[in-house]
Amino acid sequence: MGAPEPGSGDSDDDGAVIARSLRDPEEFATVFRRHAPDINRYVVRRLGPDAAEDVVAETFLTAFRLRSRYQQDRPDARPWLYGIATNLIGRHRRAEIRQYRALARTGLDPVTECFTERADARVSADGESRRLAAALAKLPTGHRNALLLVAWGELSYEQAAVALAVPIGTVRSRLSRARGRLRQALEDAGPPSPRYLPGPLPAPGGGPLREDRRGESQ
Repeated sequence: MGAPEPGSGDSDDDGAVIARSLRDPEEFATVFRRHAPDINRYVVRRLGPDAAEDVVAETFLTAFRLRSRYQQDRPDARPWLYGIATNLIGRHRRAEIRQYRALARTGLDPVTECFTERADARVSADGESRRLAAALAKLPTGHRNALLLVAWGELSYEQAAVALAVPIGTVRSRLSRARGRLRQALEDAGPPSPRYLPGPLPAPGGGPLREDRRGESQ
């Protein structure tokens, strides 16, 4: 398959694609193809698969309706889309809390597995996963949103601030408090393993989210 032709949508940044979609609505399908898988994973982790399908569909329908308000000088639409999805997740708070409480009871961690540095550390991670899930359920909504946009959405601090429409300092403060609560949840249950939350929260699939790098990334 050859390289996309200029103007075809697939080779242009999200801002350019969304601008064209104002004239040709079918162009918006490119935004969906690019970002729907990531948005779906994020929503599934927060709500479970049953509610996720409707929330993801509504996220992109809302984005399509509001595309004329998108700041076209922003080349990456992910913060905007994650912000819409996070707002919609807020309407399903009970389902989200049930998801975390179920994980806390069962130790099955399709969600909290990303807090561990190694997926094959499942046996030793079970206890930490359960306590982390329970702690997530108790976090204030704003703190949980900031934490999971960075940890599960893999957004930078600046991007999370855009998604939440708050100053970056607010994101930093919420992340610090959320991490402190998660760390305390592990410590209260016994001596914490050095693999779990020694500092910045690990990212999905591996290494730690270092504040100096993620705070500066675009």
